[in-house]
Amino acid sequence: MDLLSGRLKLRHLVLVVAIAEHGSVLRAAEHLHLAQPAVTRSLREVETLLGVELFTRGPRGTVPTVFGEAFLEHARGVLAELRHAGERLTGLADAAVGTVTVGTLLAGSGVLLPRAIAALKRDRPGVTVVVREATFDFHVPRLLDGGTDLVVGRLNPIDDQPGLRQIGLCAEPVRLVARPGHPARTAERPTLAALLAHPWVLPLEQTSLRRELTAVFRAQGLGTPENLVECTSILTVCALVRETDMIAALPEHATATDPGVVPLPVELPGVHQEIGVTLPERRRLTPSAHLLLQHLRREAERYAEQYTASAVPGQGAGA
Repeated sequence: MDLLSGRLKLRHLVLVVAIAEHGSVLRAAEHLHLAQPAVTRSLREVETLLGVELFTRGPRGTVPTVFGEAFLEHARGVLAELRHAGERLTGLADAAVGTVTVGTLLAGSGVLLPRAIAALKRDRPGVTVVVREATFDFHVPRLLDGGTDLVVGRLNPIDDQPGLRQIGLCAEPVRLVARPGHPARTAERPTLAALLAHPWVLPLEQTSLRRELTAVFRAQGLGTPENLVECTSILTVCALVRETDMIAALPEHATATDPGVVPLPVELPGVHQEIGVTLPERRRLTPSAHLLLQHLRREAERYAEQYTASAVPGQGAGA
C-alpha cells in the first residue's frame, strides 16, 4: 500500500485523530470547526484509500477498529513530528520562545521540577511550560505520540516500552509519615503491624511505589491496610496526614518542607525512589525541552549535594 502517492492528505490524519479523541464525528467536526457532512465525507475518503474501516459506532460512541488503532498510532506520530519540527525551527530562530510539556508523577517531582522550571524561566522568560500530573501509565501514550515532551519523577520499569528511554537524576528515601500528635507516636517502638490499625493514604495500585509498599507488607506477613484512601495528589496526601490520623508513605523532601507531616520511626526496607526523566527513544527534544533537561540535571546535582550534607551532619568538622 503506497501512502506517498499524494492522495493521503495531512487533513486526513488530523481528522482521524480528532474523531478518535472526541469519540464521535459530530464532536470532531465541532472541534475542527467543520460541518459534519464534510468530516463524514473525508473519513470515507481515507477509508476508501486505505481499503479498511477505521471506526465503528457502538454504545460507547465512535471507536477505532483494529485497523483504526494501527493507523492512529502512525497518524499521531506524524502529527507529533510535524509539531516538533515547527517548535524546533521556532526555537532555532528565536531561542527565547517555545513550549515544553512535562508530565509529573506523585513521587519525585516535588523539588527538582519546580527548581528546574524556575531556572528555565529565569533564562528564557518567553518559554511556556505546561505541567500535567498523572500516573505513569497515563503519560506513556502521550510520550509516544508527542503530546508530552518528557516525564519527571520516580523511574518506572519500561522493559515493555521499547520506544522510551530514561535518564537517572538522583535517589531519595521514602518515609512513613503522620501528623505530630498521631496516636501511633505514644508507642515506644511502633511496628508496621501496629500501624495497620490506623487509616492510610497510599498511591494507586498501578504505581511503582504502591507495588514496593505491598511487597514490604507481604514480607512481614501483612496485608494491605483495610482502612484506605488511594490518591496521587501529593498536596491532598499531605493535607489528609495533617488533618486526620492517616498514615502515608512520602518522599523525604515532603517531610522537610511541611511541619505537619513528620516521619515515623518505622523503616521501609528497600523502598526508595530513583528520580529521573523518561523520554522518547527516537524523537529529538525540542530546544525548550532540551534546556529544561539541562536544568533538571543541574538541580539534581545540587539536591544530591544538599541531601548528602544533611544526612551526615558535622562530617566536615570531625574530619
